[in-house]
This record gives sequence, C-alpha cells and structure tokens, in this order.
Amino acid sequence: MAVTLEQAQRVGYTCLKALLRFAFMVANNLVAIPSYVLYLIMLQPLRVLDSKSFWYIEGVLFKWLLAMVASWGWWAGYTVVEWGDDVKAVSEDEAMVLVNHQATGDVCTLMMCLQDKGTVVRQMMWLMDHIFKYTNFGIVSLIHGDFFIRQGRAHRDQQLVLLKEHLEKYYRSRNRKWIVLFPEGGFLRKRRETSQAFAKKNNLPFLKHVTLPRIGATQVILKTLVAPQENGTPAGRDAVIKESKSKGLQWVIDTTIAYPKGEPIDIQTWILGYRQPTVTHVHYRIFPVKDVPAEPEALTHWLYQRFIEKEDLLTHFYETGAFPPLQGQTKAISREMTLSNLWLVGIQSLAFLSGGMWYCILQYFYHCLF
Repeated sequence: MAVTLEQAQRVGYTCLKALLRFAFMVANNLVAIPSYVLYLIMLQPLRVLDSKSFWYIEGVLFKWLLAMVASWGWWAGYTVVEWGDDVKAVSEDEAMVLVNHQATGDVCTLMMCLQDKGTVVRQMMWLMDHIFKYTNFGIVSLIHGDFFIRQGRAHRDQQLVLLKEHLEKYYRSRNRKWIVLFPEGGFLRKRRETSQAFAKKNNLPFLKHVTLPRIGATQVILKTLVAPQENGTPAGRDAVIKESKSKGLQWVIDTTIAYPKGEPIDIQTWILGYRQPTVTHVHYRIFPVKDVPAEPEALTHWLYQRFIEKEDLLTHFYETGAFPPLQGQTKAISREMTLSNLWLVGIQSLAFLSGGMWYCILQYFYHCLF
C-alpha cells in the first residue's frame, strides 16, 4: 500500500518531535541532576548543624526533579484522572502505598499525580528494582534515601534484612512520610504466567490484570514502621519510633493504575511523546493500618484480597472505561489531576539557570587550578 504525502508528513513530524523531546530530556538531565548534587554538597555544613533543615531543602529539590519528569509527560498530553478515596486527606500522615505494576511508566504516573498532594513527594521513600540504581536518576535516589531491592529467591532473605536496616537508619531520621512499593515484584507481562501457575497450584483465583503479590517487603515495613498496638500486635523493639513524636504508620493506600485498553505507557513513550495524548486512571482506597493484620498468614490473605479487588476494578474499567463507585456511593466520582504550566516552566528555568551557574563556577575554579 502506497504511503500518502499526509502520512509521510505525520511520520516525519512525529520523528522530529521525538528527536527534539529526547534532546530536551538529555539537556534537562545534564543541568538538573548535577545541580541537585552540587547544591547538596555545598549544604553539607548545614547537614551537620541542622539536619532537619538540610533534609527539608533536599526534599524540595527532589520534588522539583520529579516535577521535571512529570512535565515530560504532561506536555505530551499524558494526563491523570483520579478515582476513589481522596488521599489529600492523609497527605500529612505516614502511609504505605501499594501499587500494581504494568510498565516503567507507572513510576512516571505516580511522579505526576502525587505532585499536588502537599508535602508527600518531598517526604516519600521509594522501593524500586536495583537496576534503577544505574540509571541517570540513580544518584538522586541514593542521596534521597530510596531503597533498591534485588529480585530473586536467592537474594530475598538478605534483601529483607537490608530493607529493615535501611528503614531504621533513614526513614524517620530524614522525616519520611509515605513509602511506595510494588508488591508484585515485577512487571505484569513478566510475572503473569508464573503467578497464574502458582495460583492454580494453590487453589487461588486466576488473575489476568494483576499478579499475586509478594508479602516480604510489606511485612517488614509494617513490622518496622507501625507504632505499638496499631494493628493489633505490639511492635516492640522492631518499631522505629524512638524519641520521635511520630504516630508511626497510619494508613495503607491501595493504588490501582489503569491504562486505556490495557496498553501501559513506558518510559520511552513518556520521554519521546510519540503516542497520542492519553488519560491514565488512578484509583485509591485508604485502609487504617489498625485494620491490617500483623500475623504473616493473615497478612498474606489480606494482601491477596487487595489484589483480587484490583483485578475486579481493572476488569470493570476495561469493560466500561470507568472504575465502579465506592461502597455507599451510587455513582463513581472522578477528579482530573492538573499541573500548572507556569510552575513547570519556572522549575525548568531554575534548573537551566542553575546548570549555567555551576558550569561557570566550576570553569572558574578549573582555570584557577590549571
């Protein structure tokens, strides 16, 4: 079939746009990430004198970096509509966020939709695959105090010990509030077949849109961060409350991400913008941590139930284009999440100005020394 002039022009425009967006992303990273690192190096004396203020500033810079990533998708027309409970109501409390995992774009979607949730982004900790440590954003996550978890049965026990130590050392000392994890332990397309075989063997429901979650990291987080008696079992020496006035982990936020037609957005699409404008849908359910069982067997059942509910939510979404109403509602209510273009331009401008400033400073010292 011959290609028409209009089709050729459309392909050419898409390729040119993708090339320009890629160049902008590279430039964005080259100025923003080194600036973040250099600002924090200069602020090391403040870290010694007033650690709380240091991590407050680091959190603000971290939020701005995530806003830059969000802007790549926002300006490509990738937006978010939110459903279910309003998580702004618990944005100042400590919470664990459980998210289904379909593609690399899930992280970008969360970076976008949490931007308007108060202090959440600057005070959150991420659990992510160790491979992200070696990406352009790895140095930022290392400094911020995110945890990189290595997948695989051979590493599982050791990783859980390291996670517990990491939480005890960094979570409250850096005033973290929310912790985000993907309990499935990998992308849907990679884990679905294994999960279905496990479900069949153990007489569990057959899931297509999610996989059965792994319990380890969730159990460690609850055991380490929940205050004594919050979920029915004394936390004892495992709870990282210490001299802090923190109430401990208060909520579990069950987050379900859905893409139109079940076609997830990956990081390449987010950067290059070659896909047509797309609305991603995010559904929240908030559970008080006191309602979450602490015993391993009961917790496993509780977590499985959450993902069975996710399966039902996603099935309903793919059939109707909307999530079902919450219990007690007659009609589901959605909320369109928005970002300020002026704010995004301001952050991007600050990043490029900072990059130019640090380049001049480093160039000056280079000429002085050599």
